[in-house]
Amino acid sequence: MTEEISSKLIKKYENAWEKYSEEDLNKVFAFSEGYKSFMSKCKTERECVTEFINLAEAQGYKNLHKIISEKTPIKPGDKIYASSKGKTLVLYTIGTESFEEGINMLGAHIDSPRLDLKQNPLYEDSDLAMLDTHYYGGIKKYQWVAIPLAIHGVVVKKDGTVVNIVIGEDDNDPVFCISDLLIHLSADQMTKTLAKGIEGENLNLLVGSIPIKDKDEKSKVKLNVLKLLNEKYDITEEDFVSAEIEVVPAGKARDLGFDRSLVMAYGHDDRICSYTSFMAMLEVKNPKKTIATLLVDKEEIGSVGATGAHSKFFENSLAEVMDVAGQYSEMKLRRTLANSKMLSSDVTAAFDPNFPAVMEKRNCAYFGKGVVFAKYTGSRGKSGCNDANAEFMAEIRRIMEMHNVSWQTAELGKVDQGGGGTIAYITAEYGMEVIDCGVALQNMHAPFEVASKADIYETARCYEAFLIEA
Repeated sequence: MTEEISSKLIKKYENAWEKYSEEDLNKVFAFSEGYKSFMSKCKTERECVTEFINLAEAQGYKNLHKIISEKTPIKPGDKIYASSKGKTLVLYTIGTESFEEGINMLGAHIDSPRLDLKQNPLYEDSDLAMLDTHYYGGIKKYQWVAIPLAIHGVVVKKDGTVVNIVIGEDDNDPVFCISDLLIHLSADQMTKTLAKGIEGENLNLLVGSIPIKDKDEKSKVKLNVLKLLNEKYDITEEDFVSAEIEVVPAGKARDLGFDRSLVMAYGHDDRICSYTSFMAMLEVKNPKKTIATLLVDKEEIGSVGATGAHSKFFENSLAEVMDVAGQYSEMKLRRTLANSKMLSSDVTAAFDPNFPAVMEKRNCAYFGKGVVFAKYTGSRGKSGCNDANAEFMAEIRRIMEMHNVSWQTAELGKVDQGGGGTIAYITAEYGMEVIDCGVALQNMHAPFEVASKADIYETARCYEAFLIEA
C-alpha cells in the first residue's frame, strides 16, 4: 500500500533508457544517425535553411511566394514554407479549423556561437598569412585555440554571383587554426583569468605560409593565398567586403561513450531543437489546427535584424498564408496570434558531475531523463524571461502523459549563478501561450557540445505530440 501511495503522490523522473524495448532502442539510434548526418553537413544558418527546404520540398511543401504569384488556392492538409534572406525559415501545415482558433507552433534558432571573418580580414605578418575574426555569440575564447577549424560561408560578387565556400570538412581538405602560446613561455599568460588569457583581437586564423615567387611583390604569402582563392573560387580581396564567412570547428558529429549513448557535435545549441522540430513537423499530416515551425537566425546575439525573431517575418508570412486561405483581416491575424500556443524549442544545461556547485540538484536537467521544460529562463530575479502560466504547464503535462513522453523540468543553474534567454518572450508578446522546451546539454557554447540520444528522441516525440494535441 505504501508503494502504491508513493507512486501516486511523488513525481519520479525516470531514466528514459530503462523504458525502451529493443524496437524502441533501434528507433532511438536510427533517429540519431539522421541527426548526426545533418549536424555534420549543416554548420551555418544558410546551410540549415537550404537543407531543410530540400527535405521539405521532397515531402510536398510548396514555396509561399510561388503560391501567391500563381494565385494557387490552399486547403486543409496543404504544406507551405517561406524563407527570408536564406537564413530563416517557417513551415506551415494547414489545419481543418479556422486560423482564429489559434495555431500550434514550434520555434527554434539555427545560429550558433562561432567566429566571423571581419570585412577586411586577410593580412600578412612575419611571413604568415592570417585571417582576422570577430567572435559571434557567447563563447569562452580560450576554447577556440589550437583546434582544427573549418571555413563555411558565401561570397557575393559585384555582379550578384554567389560563391559557396566550405573548406576543412573533407578528409582531403586543409584545416585552419588559431595558435596558442606554448606552455614553456606562458608564465605571464597563466596568471591571467580565463576571460583574459585569450583576447578577442588575438583570435586570428593561420591560413598559409608559402610566398609567391615574385621578387618585387610585398606581402608575398598573402598574395599567394589570394592567388589560390582566385583560382578556385574566382574571387578577389575586395570580395571579402560582401561575404559572410564563418569559422567553425572542423569535423563530423560523433558518437560519445562506450555505449554510444551520447552525441558530440558542434552547434547542438540550437540546431538540436531545430532538427527535432523540423522532423516532428514532417510527421503530422492532417492536423485540426494549423501547425507551424519557425527556425530563426540571430538568437545568440539578441534575436535582432531582418532574420531574427524580433523581425516581422513570422507575422508577415502568417498574414500571407491566411490571405491565400481567404481568412485574412488585421483583426483575424491578431486573434490567431493571441490564441496560438508555442514551444520555444531551445536547449538547457545538463547536470555535470565535474561542476556540481553551479546546479541545484532538485531543479536541474539530467541526461537520459527526456525533454526538458523550463517554465522560465532569464537570470537572477527571472530578468528577461517568459514565465509560462500554470494552466499551460498543466496542459503540457497532460499531453506528455498521453503520449508516454519522458520529460523533466529544470532551471538554468542556481539562482544567482548566471542565466540565459530564448525567443520565448518575443512570441509571448502576441499573448500566445509559450514555454521553453528542449534538450539538455553539457559543454554548451563550446566548440563541441554533448547531448543524450534518448533526450534527442524524446524531444522529437514531445514536439510531435504537442503539434497534434495542444
